[in-house]
Amino acid sequence: MTNKIIEQVEQAYLKKDIPQFTVGDTVDVHTRIIEGEKERIQIFAGTVIMKRGRGTSETFTVRRIVNNEGVERIFPLHSPFISKVVVKRGGETRRAKLFYLRDRVGKAVKLTETKRTKASTDGAASEKSAGGAKGGKKPSPPAAERELAGANA
Repeated sequence: MTNKIIEQVEQAYLKKDIPQFTVGDTVDVHTRIIEGEKERIQIFAGTVIMKRGRGTSETFTVRRIVNNEGVERIFPLHSPFISKVVVKRGGETRRAKLFYLRDRVGKAVKLTETKRTKASTDGAASEKSAGGAKGGKKPSPPAAERELAGANA
């Protein structure tokens, strides 16, 4: 519903390498701070509770607890002062806005971690299987691997 001319003008100010994260993810936002002539990077770590907007006005809100006080910061996604956003852990949610986390305290704030695909956790999957499962039995390989093993034998 936006004007085509406005979209063309905004195109020059949009970042090319937008970080891929969703609501519920725990992220580290690396922000450039300029103090006089010096420049440094400050990291704000927390949970993404909201994403809104589009184009240059797209923002996301990160919440964390500091000294038993909730702190929320709203970051413009395409701001030149945000150097990078690192996703530490994915959070499983069923809502677009996680305002209910404002009322929670302690461990209740933690969201369940999303299941990662096999391609992204090749190293972690092999470590888990080497450690052994409950009862000392090795977990059976997935069906596709069993078929390949049968074909090679």
